[in-house]
Amino acid sequence: MNMKKVIVSRLLLIVAISLTLVGCKRSGSGSNTSRATGWQINSKDGGFQYNTKFKEQETAPGLVFIEGGTFTMGRVQDDVMHDWNNTPNQQHVQSFYMDETEVTNKMYLEYLDWIKRTYPPEEENFRAIYNGVLPDTLVWRNRLGYNEVMTENYLRHPGYGEYPVVGVSWIQAVEFANWRTDRVNELYLQKDGYLKQGSQLEATADANFSTDTYINSPTQTFGGNEEILRGGKLKAQTNAAGEEINVYASRETGLISPKYRLPTEAEWEYAALGLSEIRSYNVYRGRKKYPWDGQYTRSGNRKIKGDQLANFKQGKGDYGGIAGWSDDGADITAEVKSYDPNDYGLYDMAGNVAEWVADVYRPIVDDEFNDFNYYRGNVYTKNVITEDGTVKVVGTDEIVFDTLPNGKVVPRDLPGEIATKPVDEEETYLRTNFDRSDNRNFRDGDIQSSRYYADRFGDEESEASEDAATRKMYNAPKHNIEVDSSGNLIREYDKSNKRTSLINDEVRVYKGGSWKDREYWLDPAQRRYYPQNMATDYIGFRCAMSRVGSKSKGQRKSKN
Repeated sequence: MNMKKVIVSRLLLIVAISLTLVGCKRSGSGSNTSRATGWQINSKDGGFQYNTKFKEQETAPGLVFIEGGTFTMGRVQDDVMHDWNNTPNQQHVQSFYMDETEVTNKMYLEYLDWIKRTYPPEEENFRAIYNGVLPDTLVWRNRLGYNEVMTENYLRHPGYGEYPVVGVSWIQAVEFANWRTDRVNELYLQKDGYLKQGSQLEATADANFSTDTYINSPTQTFGGNEEILRGGKLKAQTNAAGEEINVYASRETGLISPKYRLPTEAEWEYAALGLSEIRSYNVYRGRKKYPWDGQYTRSGNRKIKGDQLANFKQGKGDYGGIAGWSDDGADITAEVKSYDPNDYGLYDMAGNVAEWVADVYRPIVDDEFNDFNYYRGNVYTKNVITEDGTVKVVGTDEIVFDTLPNGKVVPRDLPGEIATKPVDEEETYLRTNFDRSDNRNFRDGDIQSSRYYADRFGDEESEASEDAATRKMYNAPKHNIEVDSSGNLIREYDKSNKRTSLINDEVRVYKGGSWKDREYWLDPAQRRYYPQNMATDYIGFRCAMSRVGSKSKGQRKSKN
């Protein structure tokens, strides 16, 4: 009798569990039924459309996954340069993706080809666009050295195709990342049937693809060319009323990739250290010196013992070692993937070329204010809205060009992109997390952080007219360049002998050693800076991308 009661109790328990699971399924968990309202999601009749089958972010072309975590950012070696600019501090970095190699000449030439086809430099209105993205090949020249072979061949000759691109300024690197975002998303939309196949070959100055434009105003993409925009037709559906739905992809589809961008300094340093398989206490505390294990630049592996693990300058007049077994395989840059990757699968995170990162340079990392996804350089903008309530897309006759301090002319926005402007009081009023558009000087150079500001600079109003908070602290040179009515450049050099620093809001951090640097600079913690509009023969770059969703790849989810 007791046994029967036990069996009946267990059966009732099983039934109760089953009903609970059915209830969960009916509530919409993992289904197309809303748990908020009970209405159907993704109904054939239209209504709310959402990708309920999304699993995780697809790894975009060229990238590898970097699982985020906590690490000690900052100095490992003695500060022999006495810069005092990389004091150890603990930071947390979210998961992200990063290029496995530096951007190569071949990758950059693909960019140049697209720009040249879309904005032909033969046309006067577009000439500055193409010239503005060209790398500076003259960076190879040296007053007392013969480097003309690199000046003439390094960028375009196939022999250097898989070598890291150099002569690219920070501004140009950012524009390349923006272009890359658009090309990758255009490919995704073609494959999923939202755009006509081969649409990239039909791009013109007034009809091309921009990710932001497609998201905010898809009908204005490709100049509103219906044949391209609805040429795929694979995703178009018809509701009960005979109306087409799902013609355009949205963020809710999960199809549109986040943007390619330059990595932040914290991301770059975290990725370079390659902490994925190492759990030692000293590593966590910031004692790891190189992207590889150990304290030396030569391999201890028996098969390749003594081989250099990176491409760097080994001594005065020694850029590669003695020819033969002790040589590191390169005198200038080396072909990417010439050396083993670190534990994240990233190549050349020490040596070959140093790399631009996103941050504006300051001698300190303000970890007291923020220790999560640290980044200095936020300038918040918003889309320009026209009188009819739509976003303003830049036309071919509306291009605004800026002249940089070095004389380069670059467009603010390319045709087909959405015009932007700084955020204003509409976004900042009574906010606690930000109160201005330009935050590059936050807690550094403003009145609140200048201890003896009143004694040194007088009243606030007299200084406000200069709009140069950083110069109050760093007193950087202020060069000026203007264009006269005839189109000639008028260059004015700041020759003041009272300037005390080269630091301003237009200098960016670059990380890692290069073929031109000694071993000291291979430490990922080392930080240097360079003007964002200038380029060298030893600074390249690689792109990064934020991860959306789970922290880990393939993270297990609750079955409920």
